[in-house]
Amino acid sequence: MNKISTLLVAGSMAAISAPALAQDADGNFDGFRIQGVAGYDALQAGSSVDDDGNDNNDQSIDGVVYGVQAGYDFDLGGAVVGLEAELTDSSAKTEFTDGDFEGFGFGRVDAGRDLFLGARVGAKVAPDALIYAKGGYTNARLNILSNDGTTEFRENFDLDGYRVGAGVEYSINPRTFVNLEYRYSNYSEGEVDFDGDLPDSDRFDVDLDRHQVMAGVGVRF
Repeated sequence: MNKISTLLVAGSMAAISAPALAQDADGNFDGFRIQGVAGYDALQAGSSVDDDGNDNNDQSIDGVVYGVQAGYDFDLGGAVVGLEAELTDSSAKTEFTDGDFEGFGFGRVDAGRDLFLGARVGAKVAPDALIYAKGGYTNARLNILSNDGTTEFRENFDLDGYRVGAGVEYSINPRTFVNLEYRYSNYSEGEVDFDGDLPDSDRFDVDLDRHQVMAGVGVRF
């Protein structure tokens, strides 16, 4: 009798817990998330006009990009939609290569912080795998490394543009995930910002492309 009662209790608990387990398995892409990101960063002039008369000038800079991303996703069943924000920095900067200055229209600069605000939409191709596309607003900074020889103004270029991208995300477990994505940014407006008492410049047109391949590891709450 005791064995029968034990089996009945165990069966009841299994029946109750099965939907909850299924819900956990299907809920890997829902809720608040935060992750660290890192990858390859390349900025290049959108114009094909050479800026120094050297045919070998690639008019680009590249380096390692790294930062943090936070977002909130809504799991709609077969689809996932979400909002996200990201803050990154980059090691990319202009250099002299074989006596040639590899500039791209901004002078001697290095890539500074980059802010992104946007949204993404994805499709679950498996219970633990998501493919997605993203897009939104990006504001980047290029720190000017030169000065007038006597005073260092700590100026920087402040650039506005848009970003689009696509990627794949895999849930290691209900709380931990990894992802890999490619994204393209284009900056079309800029201004020179001064950290001192000088006023910022007027807005002007720019044409700067940015290509990034990023990997991330994160957790959900």
